[in-house]
Amino acid sequence: MELKPGDVVMLKSGGHPITVVEIDEDKVECLWMGTDGDVFRETLPLVALESTELDPEDDEEEDDEDEDDAEEEDDEDDDDDGDRKKKRKAA
Repeated sequence: MELKPGDVVMLKSGGHPITVVEIDEDKVECLWMGTDGDVFRETLPLVALESTELDPEDDEEEDDEDEDDAEEEDDEDDDDDGDRKKKRKAA
C-alpha cells in the first residue's frame, strides 16, 4: 500500500478515519479527532492500516438525519405544550 501525507486510512480492525501525516518506512504518523473533539497523534505500523475513501455524500446524509431528528423533537415539544394547555382548560 502506497500512502502519502493527507491520505485517509483506517485501522484494519475498524474505528475512526485517520489522516496520514508522515510516513517512515513501515511506520505511519497519523492524526485523528476523537469523539469528544480531542486531537490525537500517534505513530502506527503500516501493516495495521488500510486505505479508505471518504464519501462526501455520507456527511451530507448524516447532517440531514440530524436536522430531521431536531425537527421531530421540536414537534414533540409542541405536542407536549398542547397537551398541557388541554389539561389546564379541563381543570
